[in-house]
This record gives sequence, C-alpha cells and structure tokens, in this order.
Amino acid sequence: MIVLWILLGLLVLFLAVILIRTLLFRPAKETREAPEPVDFDREGAVLALQALVRCKTVSRYDHAEEDDAEFEKLISLLPTLYPHVMESLTLTRMDDRALLFHWKGKSAGDPAVLMAHYDVVPVDESGWQKPPFDGIIEDGVLWGRGTLDTKVTFNGVLYAAEQLLKTGYTPEHDIYFAFSGGEEVNGDGARHIVNYFKEQNLIPSLVVDEGGAVVEGVFPGVKQPCALIGIAEKGMMDIRYSVNSAGGHASAPKPHTPVGVLSRACTRVEGHPFRFHITKPVAEMFDTLGRHSGFVYRMIFANLWCFAPVLDRLCKKSGGELNALMRTTVAFTRMKGSDASNVIPPTASMVSNIRLNPMDTMASGMDYLEKTIADPSVKIEKIQGMDPSRISETDCDAYRKVARAVGDTWQGTIVSPYLMVQCSDSRHWGVLSDKVYRFSAMDLTAEERGTIHGNNERIRTEVVGRAAEFFLRLMKQL
Repeated sequence: MIVLWILLGLLVLFLAVILIRTLLFRPAKETREAPEPVDFDREGAVLALQALVRCKTVSRYDHAEEDDAEFEKLISLLPTLYPHVMESLTLTRMDDRALLFHWKGKSAGDPAVLMAHYDVVPVDESGWQKPPFDGIIEDGVLWGRGTLDTKVTFNGVLYAAEQLLKTGYTPEHDIYFAFSGGEEVNGDGARHIVNYFKEQNLIPSLVVDEGGAVVEGVFPGVKQPCALIGIAEKGMMDIRYSVNSAGGHASAPKPHTPVGVLSRACTRVEGHPFRFHITKPVAEMFDTLGRHSGFVYRMIFANLWCFAPVLDRLCKKSGGELNALMRTTVAFTRMKGSDASNVIPPTASMVSNIRLNPMDTMASGMDYLEKTIADPSVKIEKIQGMDPSRISETDCDAYRKVARAVGDTWQGTIVSPYLMVQCSDSRHWGVLSDKVYRFSAMDLTAEERGTIHGNNERIRTEVVGRAAEFFLRLMKQL
C-alpha cells in the first residue's frame, strides 16, 4: 500500500512538472520600437530584376554547354542598372565567374559580406505557362527563372546599395558583396572569394546568404508568419551502391539477383534511419517557435527531456521536413540493372542522396551505411560530398542585426534560427567565421516555394521591393 502511494505521488509530481514547464513556456515580452519608414523607388527594383531575369545565366556541370555570352550580358547591364554602385565600389572579377564588390566604410575593420548567386538551373520550357526568360510582369507577378533563386537577392543587395549611395551614405565599416556565377553546380567562385579573404587576413563580422524565408504553416501549432534564419546547413553525400555477378539468362536465376541484393540493402537502410539528434539550430528553433504553439505542442517542446522519444517515432513515421531537421536522411534516387528484361545484369547499381545532420560526417555516414547493410557483396562508394557546415552563433550583435532587419521589414513575424537542409555557397565561410546566416529576403507561399528549381518560377512584385528594403535596413546597421 505504501509503495502504491509513493508511485501515485511520483506520478502527480511528474504531471505537475510537465504542466508547470508547459505553462511557463511562453514567448518573452518584447519592447520593440517602431521601425523607421524606408522610402525608395520600389518599382525601379522590379524593373532591375526583370532585366536580370532576361539573361539566360544557366550553369551546367558540363561547362561546354553553358552560354558565356549570357553571363557577360548580365555583367554588362550592371552599370546601367546600378550606376552609383559601379562608380563608387571596387569590382574584382575572379575565376569561375566570381564577382567581389568592395564598399569602403568609415572604418576598414569588421567587414560584412552579403552574398547571392546569379546563375540559375536549366528549364524545360514546355512546362512553363510563361516564357522563363522573357521577364513578363502580369497582375503584380514577375515570371522567370531566377526570380526566387537567387537573382532577387542579387538585385536586392545592389539596389539597396544604389539607393543609399544616392543619398551620399557611407557605412561605418567596409561591406563586401560576394556573388557567384556557379553555385547551382557547386562551382569554385565562392571558394575563390573566401581564399581572397584569407590572403588579405580579412575576418568578416557577419555573412548573409540565401536560406530561410518568411513562411507560414511550417511549424506545428504556429499560426503567425515565421522568418527563419539558417545558422547552419546539413552536409551532403551522393553514394553509389553496386553488386557484381556472372550475369546470365533470367530463366535460371540464383536465389538472389544483383537487383534483389540491392533492394534488400535499400530496405535495410530505409528501415533503420540514422540516429535522432536535437542540434543547436533545431533546439533554438523549438525554443523560439514552440512557445507560440498551441498547448499540446508547447507541452512537447517544453518537455523534450520527456517527449523526445515520442517525437523521434513521429519523425520516423512521417518523414518530411521535421524529420529532416532531426537526423541524417537518405533518399534513394536512381537504380540501374539490365537493359533487357530476360538478362540478369553482370552489374547492378543504385544511388542515394544523403543529407548529413550536423552531428554526423561523411566518414561516420559511410560507416553507418556499411554496418546497416551488413553485406560485403554490396560495394559502397562516395561519388561526391561535403561535411555539415559550422554552426553560427545567435547570442551576438551580428545575429541581432540580421534579426532586427528581418523584423523591421516583415513586422509581426516570429524571427527564429533554424537548420537549413539544403546546401549553399555560405558553407565555405565557416573557416573564417561563426557569424554566417542564411536568409532569403522574401515572404513566400508554399506554392511559390515549390517553383524553385521547378516550372513557373515567379515572384510577386511587392516581394521584390521588400527584399531591397531588408538589405537597405541591414546595410544601415553595418
């Protein structure tokens, strides 16, 4: 009887702790001053982006298939689109279509770096409602490849600087604009710029590149728009799995064919996901956005010490974006066997794309695959890859400047750190700084996000103006 009462008391205490922590898990009260209004020619920003979109700066892994003239066409437009920038800033062109602008400030120390890339992915024009490189503006929407990824931020940076230079503005510290013309094919342009900083002993006070955006409906129980600033990005590996055999006629197969062996390896990996991790970017996102959730979700995020196993099981079952934040993911994307239906292939292979959690590396990922598949007949080899990026700080002036510019531009949003599951050029800057932030200066619907790298990429013209406003507000703090 005494034991029963003790157990009952412990249960009541446990529930009380859960409830109290949930009730205390509320957003902190903020006393925020109203932002100063920003007045500039927003229509001019749209027209400048329209001109950039009309340049077919498509990058390809086979450089022989690229059109150099289109890249030069874009660069030749810059003096017309941004005359004050081209007159006042120093432009250094580097290999692999890297462009580095230097805006001298009142002090040369603590330079800031604002990034974008001006190359775009190929298009299948037959799937588009509007021609992808005509820059058509219709009903408040600008259509075209690169409007979102990332000519809008390329334009936003340069147009914001143009507006400030018109007024005679000089930043407190040096500002660099670092633009790549080959980001979509993992080109070396960004590396060249980082190497230049190393050679000049320049340590950036902050770096801002593409990444999160202002979005809705991406976090359970949160109804307000969320502005997500990436403070790290996952690594990536492409892995090839292959099995060899003597081949032969399909009429007399052995118990396991090469394709069957690979299929078993695939199901073993999918059936045993990588380990669940709540990393710093995810923990800070939960702590920020979780406080704005409904009661049940607040209870979960306020008590992850208790509910993490439940969250793990939910992620394993549902997959998707939340699961991608929690673990290294494996997506099998290609499989090849015989060219004939009645021939057992001498070699069968498949490929997976792996996105590495910040707690994993390429080496640990390969080790996990080998142990999970546990079949020496399956050859596992890395095609290409990169480790996860360095995790940036949030309790610092650099992050607060970015967050303030976001909050002042998109008032009423919840600004939060997060883990970026895609890769960007910003990963190269981790060797120099832990103040690297990934934010695409746009508010996007789910439908608009789906057009990135897809058909009918487009942007609302009002968003083009807000992108320039964000960079203008940020530059005035630098």
